[in-house]
Amino acid sequence: MNEPMTLPEKHAEIGAVWKPSHQQSAFRQLMTAFSYPGRVVPLASGAESARMVVMATLVDSACALADPQRTLSQDDLRRLGARPASVETAEFVLADGQHLLQATPRLGSLENPEQGATVVMRVTGFGVGAGLYLTGPGIQREQVLQVEGIDPGWWDRRSDWNSHFPLGVDFILVAAHEVAVLPRTTRILFKGAH
Repeated sequence: MNEPMTLPEKHAEIGAVWKPSHQQSAFRQLMTAFSYPGRVVPLASGAESARMVVMATLVDSACALADPQRTLSQDDLRRLGARPASVETAEFVLADGQHLLQATPRLGSLENPEQGATVVMRVTGFGVGAGLYLTGPGIQREQVLQVEGIDPGWWDRRSDWNSHFPLGVDFILVAAHEVAVLPRTTRILFKGAH
């Protein structure tokens, strides 16, 4: 006869990404990434993806989430508990770097600029691909971030969305087990073709 699973066994079965201790550690790593724009920060290991770690850490039942390409499983959506929303109204928007969004995420307002969306974007990898030369708060002189697997049209859209500071969106780029953050305050310069 099978004995019922204990709470720790249930957590192990669904993965470390859902454990509070894991999410607290991930939150500290995400804050490091936000503090140092363009710095690649390890966020996950093993079978976990950085994208799911970001989602499990930042998104909960108080949040509205847009997943226009339907990349999350029903189980993950249920665990997150976030309210489904359109790209235009969601606090968090999941995106694939190789496919441009067909709508504009919410940009906040002058009274509440913090209500601009956070775009969590899956890219192929860091350290190869197009070089982004970053300046702005949190960057001493210039930070170079190489990103692979992103349509260059994303940079034009980001520039448009963030052109009326403090309105705009923040980007969290995720690849396999790593993350890099581009807050709306970060300026991007392209040297050569992009």
